[in-house]
Amino acid sequence: MTDKTLFLIPLLPLLCGALNVLFGMRLPRQLSQAIAVGGVASSTVLTLVLWPLSAGAGTHVTLFTWLDSGTLHVPVEILFDPLSASMTLMVTGVSTLIHLYAIGYMHRDADYARFFALLNLFVFAMLTIVLADNLLLLFLGWEGVGFCSYALIGFWYREEKNASAGRKAFLVTRVGDVFLGIALLWLFKLFGTLSISGINAGASQLAPHILTLLVVLLLLGACGKSAQLPLMTWLPDAMAGPTPVSALIHAATMVTAGVYLLCRLFPLVSLSSTGLALISAVGAVTAFYAATCALAQREIKKVLAYSTMSQVGYMFLGVGTGAVAGSMFHLFTHAFFKALLFMGAGCIIHLCGEENDIFKMGGLRKKSPLVFWLFLAGALCLAGAPLSSGFFSKDGLLAAAYAHGTPFYLTIYILGAFTALLTAIYTFRLLYLVFGGTSRFTGDLHGLPKLMTWPLIPLALIALFSGVLNLPEIFGGHQWLDHLLHAAGSGESHPLSHMQEWTLAGIATALFAIGWAVAHWRYSRFTPAQEKKAVLFFLHGWQADRLVHATLITPFAFLSRLFWQGADLAVIDGILESLGQGCQSAGERLRTLTTGRVSSYLASLAWGLLLFMLFFLLQVVQG
Repeated sequence: MTDKTLFLIPLLPLLCGALNVLFGMRLPRQLSQAIAVGGVASSTVLTLVLWPLSAGAGTHVTLFTWLDSGTLHVPVEILFDPLSASMTLMVTGVSTLIHLYAIGYMHRDADYARFFALLNLFVFAMLTIVLADNLLLLFLGWEGVGFCSYALIGFWYREEKNASAGRKAFLVTRVGDVFLGIALLWLFKLFGTLSISGINAGASQLAPHILTLLVVLLLLGACGKSAQLPLMTWLPDAMAGPTPVSALIHAATMVTAGVYLLCRLFPLVSLSSTGLALISAVGAVTAFYAATCALAQREIKKVLAYSTMSQVGYMFLGVGTGAVAGSMFHLFTHAFFKALLFMGAGCIIHLCGEENDIFKMGGLRKKSPLVFWLFLAGALCLAGAPLSSGFFSKDGLLAAAYAHGTPFYLTIYILGAFTALLTAIYTFRLLYLVFGGTSRFTGDLHGLPKLMTWPLIPLALIALFSGVLNLPEIFGGHQWLDHLLHAAGSGESHPLSHMQEWTLAGIATALFAIGWAVAHWRYSRFTPAQEKKAVLFFLHGWQADRLVHATLITPFAFLSRLFWQGADLAVIDGILESLGQGCQSAGERLRTLTTGRVSSYLASLAWGLLLFMLFFLLQVVQG
């Protein structure tokens, strides 16, 4: 098996997606689904088989030259190192379980071939981002996940709200893509190459102000894909797509792309202290913003959508503190428990006859105990229950911020810790409203296909116990992931004493317990009531959409009408149409002279001769 076999990892999902595009509707449904699942599962197996190639500095493989013009040399090349290999295994493994779940979820949908083809293409695009060692190839995958998210969010496009949600996701993320495109052009101008390895190696030669501007551009590009402030408004509306799509976007693909970009280019990013501080600030503020919004949501998938935004904010916070391995650790644990939560939410919605409103649920613990226990496993990880994977990964990032010791990073830590409290509150709020109390659901519960439940079992186990991947030393671990990802680069080290680590772990445990207690007090015997204005403010995402509409869309629409009706129609079209009408009117008047009468023509000739004679007479007199 040669090194070029690595290219099969992204190409297998692409091939299976193409097969479903061309022949999916002509094949038996089971075969079409098997092709889709087989493509991603094969990539998972291949990643495990080829894992030894990621050792040390990894394996760099070039397939062919894509573009070669002047100084622009763009090969199709991949880098299979510890960072990309671990990310690849996560993407393919979680995506395989989501594909299996999708078979059960979409069992009644007639357009199955298009759905599974797009899922395969989505995984291919994400794997292109993960494995690329060339920024232009990465950008190809970057735009690929943007297109696939648009097509899958608006999959049920016959309903206007679904089509609008897909368009919104596409357009908002394109804003971030513009900044990333500018960064790519600038990097090529500076280095004469788009090789990620080459750029990271030569980044230390750049002036500090140029580094900071580049980091800002990369951050804005990452914010678009990862739904961070200010480009976050698309993510809640993305819940219009089928639940497997939500799980794939939030767990294994699109929203993690921005975090991975910053980690992949961290040797460059880490050289700007201002850029790192800005990344931490964006992450912390986004985490807090999204947690407050999640507290007020009524749709189950929107609660989870805002929680994703908040958890990705923690990952950005970690990158800004220099904890690359910690951010990737939280990315991995979040992928497992968030896929579990979204797929569990899909089971709940299916049980309740496609009902999304958690105020109309309740009492499902007794009616579907398996779904309850599986969902509880993911919820405990999200809330940061002690000894769960979320406890170790999320609070490790807060510890990294605390370790810096500066007033700025201590403020980041306090905001992140308060957000952790809010996270515990909204997580248990969701549990109590859906599973606790008496049922507020008026219809009959529906059955669940087996493929909608058993893929959740391995996810639940991994979500609960994957904390051992980077278990801190005070808990008897060896921080295996920190050592594995050391090649990705790390920021300045700020070690904590064991006493400080135990103190921070105690604070995290206390925040979890307080959040649980607050949610129990408020929602254990909950009866729906009219929301207050403050709640409605958070329900609508701090009115971010209205703000965007007022500051961007309304002025743009006004200028568009001004240029269309005022400039184009009134001035340009007005002048051209007036000239045309004037010529036509003059022609009509001249046409009346053509009467067909000889006497009229002779009279015209006489008058013409008279005018010529007068003209020449004037010339003689003046001469």
